[in-house]
Amino acid sequence: SNPSNLRATSCARRRATVAMRVLVGVKRVIDYAVKIRVKPDKSAVEVANVKMSMNPFDEIAMEEAVRLKEKKVATEVVAMTVGPTAAQEQLRTALAMGADRAIHIVTEAETVPLHIAKLFKAVVAKEEPSMVLLGKQAIDDDANQTGQMLSALLGWPQGTFASKLELADGSSLHVTREVDGGLETLGMKLPAVITTDLRLNEPRYATLPNIMKAKKKKIDKLTPEQLGVEIAKHQSVVHVEEPPKREAGIKVESVDQLLDKLRNEAKVI
Repeated sequence: SNPSNLRATSCARRRATVAMRVLVGVKRVIDYAVKIRVKPDKSAVEVANVKMSMNPFDEIAMEEAVRLKEKKVATEVVAMTVGPTAAQEQLRTALAMGADRAIHIVTEAETVPLHIAKLFKAVVAKEEPSMVLLGKQAIDDDANQTGQMLSALLGWPQGTFASKLELADGSSLHVTREVDGGLETLGMKLPAVITTDLRLNEPRYATLPNIMKAKKKKIDKLTPEQLGVEIAKHQSVVHVEEPPKREAGIKVESVDQLLDKLRNEAKVI
């Protein structure tokens, strides 16, 4: 046999071992620049006629997945969202950023992190990704739970609040994360669940040509029922209220007056 053919076959096998599919979570949230308004009955935040966008931490997750593909590490990037029909707008943004295809779990039901984790687990069983990339939290509920719950349900290692990702080889990963004492680097085997922090990267803007191309990319639509997941309501929001308006400060005439107010009014000393 030809030695060059053997070398080519060996290289192909090595590439096949490191080739991987990355599943990225995308959530539709109120745009971060919008001033939040509470409904008059204080039951929830007002979302009617409000600009909606992709959760900023999910943009970071999507950017990292696309960079892995550009480095020829990932072979396919799949975006996934759970939500109403309108959430396909955020999937189109993900496709314009560089995702190859998308999965939309269509539901009008109110969901919590456990529901999302169960739906991701069901999709992971179908798609068999090597990595699931999620934003560390959504800016609407600030729950910071979905990645950890998914890791537990799958029995996969997790790297949360990732500020740097490095593939050590085709089957393991180093995740650097910011902790109180500095930087912590975790080593783990793939497949794994990773949640992204702000310093991991700066997401790209989708260009007009890519936005046009995204319109032709495939979005598969499924329902929770098709995946065997019940969206059971096990908690409810009792009350939503805007934070109190900050009162204007005052000037004091002396240190003694300052101490008096801190001691007797603020009661902090």
